[in-house]
Amino acid sequence: MLLECKMDNNLYYGDNLDILRQYIASDSIDLIYLDPPFNSKKSYNVLFSSPKGFQSEAQITAFEDSWTWGDQAEKEYAELLHQPNTDVAELIQSLRRFLKNSDVMAYLVMMANRLIELERVLKSTGSLYLHCDPTSSHYLKIVLDAVFGADKFRNEISWKRSGRRSSIYRIYRRAHDIIFFYTKSNKYTFNMIYKEFDDTLLKKYSKMDDRGRYQLVPLMGSGKVVDGETGKPWRGFDPNTRGKSGMHWLTTHDKLEEYVSKNLVAFPKDPKATPRLKYYLDQNKGVPISDFWDDIDLINSMGNESLGYQTQKPLLLLDRIVQASSNPGDIVLDPFCGCGTAIYAAQKNNRNWIGIDITHLAISLIERRLQEGFPDITFKVHGTPKDFDGARDLALRDKYEFQYWACSLIDAQPYQGKKKGADTGIDGLIFFQDEINTAKKIIVSVKGGEHVTRTMISDLKNSVDREKAQIGILVSLIPPTGPMEKEAVSAGYYESPIGKSYPKIQILTIPELLSGSKTPQYPDLARGGLSFRKTKAEKGDRNQPELFKGV
Repeated sequence: MLLECKMDNNLYYGDNLDILRQYIASDSIDLIYLDPPFNSKKSYNVLFSSPKGFQSEAQITAFEDSWTWGDQAEKEYAELLHQPNTDVAELIQSLRRFLKNSDVMAYLVMMANRLIELERVLKSTGSLYLHCDPTSSHYLKIVLDAVFGADKFRNEISWKRSGRRSSIYRIYRRAHDIIFFYTKSNKYTFNMIYKEFDDTLLKKYSKMDDRGRYQLVPLMGSGKVVDGETGKPWRGFDPNTRGKSGMHWLTTHDKLEEYVSKNLVAFPKDPKATPRLKYYLDQNKGVPISDFWDDIDLINSMGNESLGYQTQKPLLLLDRIVQASSNPGDIVLDPFCGCGTAIYAAQKNNRNWIGIDITHLAISLIERRLQEGFPDITFKVHGTPKDFDGARDLALRDKYEFQYWACSLIDAQPYQGKKKGADTGIDGLIFFQDEINTAKKIIVSVKGGEHVTRTMISDLKNSVDREKAQIGILVSLIPPTGPMEKEAVSAGYYESPIGKSYPKIQILTIPELLSGSKTPQYPDLARGGLSFRKTKAEKGDRNQPELFKGV
């Protein structure tokens, strides 16, 4: 049974295939943008904000973009063979005969299954934009043709993402990504986007009158018209006498008279010349964009927009897609939402949205970004633990995702993540400031097991001393034992220059954090500004109407 959500904006933690099948109704989405993994065989990090001297610590692997054939790929392959779209079933069998049980085949099976679901949830007037690079774009194109139909292909957009020089000598420098644009039907939403005027175009509007700047454009075109009034003289000007083979008016005589009544026709003094039309600058919306986008740069890693997410796309890029293929109040879906640029653009442009990601790291980053960018925003997060049972279930299923989630409860950066050999007793970091020009550090240790001991506190004290940190925080799924509390008290206090004392070792439980009954204790003049990159609040924040009228 499909479970529809009754809120306007929704953020889901989990596998997007499961989320799409369980929660997203057919024919309910106006625009889909997806920037899935590219099968690049690389690992991508999140680079957190950090004060001077701590930069090497402030990064974590967001995801590893590598695929291998295994049980999950075999299971999803079987699903593709038994779903209703026979074109996809035949294509995926042909691809497997060619690619065998390769990494590329595992990637394409993953993508094909999800594209089928995305086509299902898309409205008949909806559009899909798939962002990829040349790694597997040629295969993705034929999968898209099978899912949507080759006649629903609209554009292959090339985004020139880099103009920087490179040291590559044996191939041409790779400087663009590809964005495939497909629609569900031939009747779809599309709002033309125009580039702003450049200096070359502005120079054409060199004339000026009381109405403004204008240029003169022809009222005649080449080629003689035998029938109709466009080939006949008007106001003494005979188009048949112009040019070697004659010319014709570009519109009817009535329309020409209308132009005259509006003082839009410039009549020449030379009788051999032809009248021309005044075309004013304010009538020109700009230059319609083509499928080659070279006017949007990559995000500067040190710029204000950067969140430290290596695969983050520019907001201008998503603004363009959202504005072109949706209208205010429409629903935008991003099933691989990463750091959330697509849903941020949807919110900014008065659209409703749904975002899905498979890591708590991404979900917590998006929550922070949206709340900072739109202080009055309301949205619901699904799939993250809301109580003790949910937290215990997550801890049992994936200890790293539990650590990411637990760190987010106290605004701590996850530390090192799944990096091999990184277990130094540190699961998170908090940077704080309680005196001018000096950054200080808090070590966070997360325990998701059913058993806790005094040794865990002893280890945390050692980590605090070793890392020259000021405070240590243990986040535990279950309550601490008496010996643990005594060991924590024995560590003493951190004496802050602001004149207050704080426990050097603090123990917080998941139930306490979820209820808000207990929070970390430390001073921070920077108000969290040292631990995370801040998103500037958008002007004109709003509250949105309901998205789904659920059953």
